[in-house]
Amino acid sequence: MTSLPRFDYFAYGSNMSLLRLRGRTPSARFLCTGRLTSYQLRFHKVGKDGSAKCDIFHTGNHEDVVYGGLFQINEHDRRALDLAEGAGKGYDPTDLWITTESGAVMRALTYVATLTDATLIPFDWYLEHVLRGAEALQLPSHYLASLRATQSTVDSDTDRVQRELAIYRHA
Repeated sequence: MTSLPRFDYFAYGSNMSLLRLRGRTPSARFLCTGRLTSYQLRFHKVGKDGSAKCDIFHTGNHEDVVYGGLFQINEHDRRALDLAEGAGKGYDPTDLWITTESGAVMRALTYVATLTDATLIPFDWYLEHVLRGAEALQLPSHYLASLRATQSTVDSDTDRVQRELAIYRHA
């Protein structure tokens, strides 16, 4: 039996939530946690809804670290992931070297924002996806604390809020 072609993916924002990621790419399988050095997590990517989404911003400072999850995804789900991430329309798919929790280094696909606005803040439901994912991955406590301290705004579109958070109702 031949296995399907797969790729490794580093999620650092809302896709750290496995329920959210599997809603987009059903084949996603968690591998381990990882970190990307010389980058900062910023909530400044311009979302389609006008709010901030996560981005990894290259600083060049080796003390800056972004934590996230490494997942393996079947290649047939790549198009769906590109569409969900807005590849070419706000995020560019990029391969970067990620250090795993065991210290190994592996190449993984991730997305880097091309359209940013530092004045934006995320909606509360978006931040909830990020927090649920980061907590499930058991990222370092100092990193979780910085995520929890992120300012968010209440989304007045209650239907969107319900749609976004529906995945957690039966989990």
